[in-house]
This record gives sequence, structure tokens and C-alpha cells, in this order.
Amino acid sequence: MSILWAVLILVAVQRLAELVYARHNTRQLLAEGGREVGAGHYPLLVGLHSLWLLAILLFVAPETQPQWFLLGAFLILQLLRVWVLATLGRYWTTRIITLPTAPLVRKGPYRFVRHPNYLIVAGEILVLPLAFGAWEIALIFSLANAAILAIRIRCEENAIAPRRSATLRSP
Repeated sequence: MSILWAVLILVAVQRLAELVYARHNTRQLLAEGGREVGAGHYPLLVGLHSLWLLAILLFVAPETQPQWFLLGAFLILQLLRVWVLATLGRYWTTRIITLPTAPLVRKGPYRFVRHPNYLIVAGEILVLPLAFGAWEIALIFSLANAAILAIRIRCEENAIAPRRSATLRSP
């Protein structure tokens, strides 16, 4: 099996496992009175990630040797991703679910960046294709991701604005 295929299989398995975890958390949050915001753009996000992996699979020759430095950077991004998931715990989901009674998370990577997961995903979408010399895929999907994230972050910020205001007002 080529390095490319091994990496793509690992990424696909990771994403599928995250979807299972996210679905569990989504159900729990909705059962506790949470509500989903921005569901209309969610299929775009899923489609982007699926097509990104498929594009790498279809347009990068399996025997392509990686640039190990960039593959190492991708591995670091995976560790940062785990940090985000561990920090958010039961609040992590691939959808925007707002639970009015939940506190805003301000620990872990959220001490430094407001939306660390989106920053990490942007890095992944850029770095993985570059690691295999596919700069065209990196460029196209990075631009598409930026467009979707512009919508998503606006939705998320609007959804959590009341909680952010309440946090700022509390002593």
C-alpha cells in the first residue's frame, strides 16, 4: 500500500469516527434543549471535506512520495485537532448547536483563538495536498473552505452572541 493511500485511509477513518462522536454529542445537546443554527450550509461542509479527500485520491498518483516536513506538519495539526476535541468534550459537534445554559469554553486552545478548530481544518486542507505536491487541490479547496467558513463563523458568532454578552456582564 502506498503512503498516500495509507494517509488517506487514516484521515477518512478519523473523519468517520469524528462524525459518530459528533452525532452522539448533537443528540445529547438537542435533548438538553440545544438548538441547531445554520443547518443549511452543513451539507456544503460535508461535501467539501468528502470531495477534498476524493480529489487527492483521484488526482495524485499513488506512488507520489510525500514531502515529509509537510506530512509532519499535518500530523501536528491532527494533535491540535485532538486537543480541540478534548477541550470541548461533550460540546464538540460538526454542527452548530447552541445550548443557552452552557458556558462558553475558554480553556485549551480557546484561550488563544476564538475558533481553533476552523483554523486547524484550514491548515489540514492546505497542507495535506501540498505534502503530495498537489498545490492545485490545496488552492481550490482552501478557497472553497474559506467561503464556507465565512458563512459558518458568522452563523456561529450570531448563535453564541447572547452567551458571550452574558459572560461579559457576569462578575
